[in-house]
Amino acid sequence: MRPLTDEETRVFFEKLASFLGKNVGALLDRGGDPYCFRLHDDRVYYMSERVMKFATAVSRDDLVSMGICFGKFTKGRNFRLKVTCLDLLAQHARYKVWLKPSAEMSFLYGNHVMKAGLGRMTEAIPMYASVVVFSMGNTPLGFGRAAQSTERAGELDPTSIVVLHQSDIGEYLREENELA
Repeated sequence: MRPLTDEETRVFFEKLASFLGKNVGALLDRGGDPYCFRLHDDRVYYMSERVMKFATAVSRDDLVSMGICFGKFTKGRNFRLKVTCLDLLAQHARYKVWLKPSAEMSFLYGNHVMKAGLGRMTEAIPMYASVVVFSMGNTPLGFGRAAQSTERAGELDPTSIVVLHQSDIGEYLREENELA
């Protein structure tokens, strides 16, 4: 476990800023115990500094996980967010999309969101902006990219794709099924 290098920090915070905008600072300054990001086995973990100090007592080979896994660096040094950070992304997200109940299962099976399944969107979402996807009951379901801007989405036919799927809470089940 180690702190992120300057390049890793830049790539990681660029990805977070695409979802959170200026709210990225809210993750580190939560009041009370300070929080930090640490890298272990190409995965970025989010934890309080108190937990980090406890984790340093465990040898690197024996340490499996600590805190919340935000994602991992690929071999090409790109960063991929994991669905494990969804709750924190949902709290501070800049752009949000809500799905109708009829479209929730389709999204949870890994499909893109069609306009017919769109309940509502936050105002002024630009094209290809990172969005967090919610159910109409405000339960975070996953995240993706806006395939259309908010203004353009209103003019589309019902079968047009509005949100490109990136990750959802159904991944756990699909991955477990593949491993079995």
